[in-house]
Amino acid sequence: MSNIFFGINLEFVRHHDKPMEWGVHKAAELGYTHVEPMVHLGRELLSEAGYFHSVSMFDDPLRIKRACEKAGVKLSGLSAHTPLTKPEIGVEYLKQAIRFAAECGAPVINTDEGPKQPWTTEAEDFTLMRYTLMEAAKVAEPRGILIGLEPHQQYSKSPAGLDRIHGLVKSKAIGINFDTGNSYLAGEDPYRWLQHVVGRLVHLHAKDISITHAEAERGKVTGTPVGCACGDGVIDWARVLRICRKAKRDIVFSVECGTIEQAERSIRHLKSLV
Repeated sequence: MSNIFFGINLEFVRHHDKPMEWGVHKAAELGYTHVEPMVHLGRELLSEAGYFHSVSMFDDPLRIKRACEKAGVKLSGLSAHTPLTKPEIGVEYLKQAIRFAAECGAPVINTDEGPKQPWTTEAEDFTLMRYTLMEAAKVAEPRGILIGLEPHQQYSKSPAGLDRIHGLVKSKAIGINFDTGNSYLAGEDPYRWLQHVVGRLVHLHAKDISITHAEAERGKVTGTPVGCACGDGVIDWARVLRICRKAKRDIVFSVECGTIEQAERSIRHLKSLV
């Protein structure tokens, strides 16, 4: 039986105009044991000025490690979403994210296939994704970093589609970062899908969906950036916990919500179930 820990994606401080370090400290203050920072290539004004939580991979990876050590939390992974269908972007992005994760101490990097080019065929997209994932896996394997494939876009919106992407490259480094909210909004049964992938699970995005959001968009979209507070929406978290206990490794529930107040309610609800 695997252990379950409660972490949070730093998206919860996105609208507070604060840097990564502030978000890590706030997560610890709320009682989370793990955090999932977001990383990006290059430089942009808001992060450089300290008004945004994302960290440039041009920075020293130890910046993240020191922030976590100071706050007394661990890293569940890095949010490193990049389009697998666009290797001119995805290959170097993922390779750098893997090296960055290895140095800062994050065991997982999370990504999805991203939006596709309008002029490529499905067959071409899967060839491009195989190339991107093969390049990434060859960097991840010797470093012991896992790549979490998330259901989010046009091909991964169904169990069969996510399986097909996962099967493109046979590598012990490639697993599943399941997103409870995205799977629900795509019109699938999130519990049946989670049960299907639990043996490959390396990370979990704990995203709840409000009733009004579900009524407006379920079956019409493939995902959403953040959800509501865990316990306020449609997801049965006790059931999710029971399924994740069957995973082959310890799993961090990385909460994806939009505000500090939602983050506080989420951790309170999840802890009440354990």
